[in-house]
Amino acid sequence: MACFIAPAAEAVVTTVITKRLEKKEKAAEAAAGSENTEAKRLRFSDKLKWLNRMLWGGSALLAFEHIWHGEIVPWFPFLTRAADASDRAEMLTEIATNGIAMSLLITLVWGIMVAVTGRLEKSPAPEETEEEALS
Repeated sequence: MACFIAPAAEAVVTTVITKRLEKKEKAAEAAAGSENTEAKRLRFSDKLKWLNRMLWGGSALLAFEHIWHGEIVPWFPFLTRAADASDRAEMLTEIATNGIAMSLLITLVWGIMVAVTGRLEKSPAPEETEEEALS
């Protein structure tokens, strides 16, 4: 029915946060200049973009599926379940249960991705052996 609304709402919020965070990170990098000689690390805004893409992509696929099944129509109230008051309660329950569960699952998977990336960034780079250097 309308379970894609919860991930889409989270995507809107994270997109706004990403844009603001990007500006702050770029300003901080410009202030630091070329003094930063440490290994290349991903900025947090880049990692947050992963979450945005996952949320927007999932929401778009779900919206397409609902359009395909006739649950979303091009006339007001757009959601077929929103027209009747008794169906509205069922629709809101689905958003609150399925939609939020999907949003939490996507965010959990993203959190695991960020944790793994953080560990990989902290691990030392493998050193070249003498044979590889000569090749």
